[in-house]
Amino acid sequence: MPFNGPNPPPADAERNLEDGPGTVRAVSRAAAIKQGYTTGARGLASRSVTGLTRTRITPNALTASGVSLCGIASLLVLFEGRNEILFYWLAAAVFVLGSLLDILDGALARAGGKTTPFGAFLDSTTDRVGESFMLTAIAWVLAEHHHPVFVAVTVAAVAGSILVSYTRAKAEAIGLRGDVGIGSRAERVVVITAGLVLAPWGVLPWAIALLACTAWITVVQRVLHVRKQLMEASK
Repeated sequence: MPFNGPNPPPADAERNLEDGPGTVRAVSRAAAIKQGYTTGARGLASRSVTGLTRTRITPNALTASGVSLCGIASLLVLFEGRNEILFYWLAAAVFVLGSLLDILDGALARAGGKTTPFGAFLDSTTDRVGESFMLTAIAWVLAEHHHPVFVAVTVAAVAGSILVSYTRAKAEAIGLRGDVGIGSRAERVVVITAGLVLAPWGVLPWAIALLACTAWITVVQRVLHVRKQLMEASK
């Protein structure tokens, strides 16, 4: 979420180009579904900010609001001991709202012609900040409930989510595609939100375990995809 306008993030869906000229490999069902909802979400975001382009609201304001809301949501999680359903559900709602602003700031920047390379850099950076806020709060709560194994799993989830972004950035820095995989930010937001909503019934630790697994699987997928591209380029 950028402070001076993000660049449009490419869809986290694999195009699956076949080796050899003029042939195209069939896109897997999962990749097709992912590409479909990513495209749909972008279109909805673009239509949603049409009115905002005529106001004084800037991408910077949406960015600051989004990361602030994610921080507030993480603080709400810490009060779960007072009323689990109230504070977990309120945290989930605020977290979703902050994540939605992360989509809208990019859409607003594109609609208003305010995209910049520095904005794209800040977009990726602040995405990790908001997510890390929430996962840190969840780790704290799990420690208070004496779940040391799941605290370690949450740390692994934080590392995995950061590496998902890092592997993509490094791939694109050398001119390759690194946006494949099953655990992009959109999926992680869904898993975290579902875990918070179902936390009063003990689902949160397992949601974080799922998050960690999908994040690390995505890291491996991206490493292998980069390796494949380099091998094809060397032929």
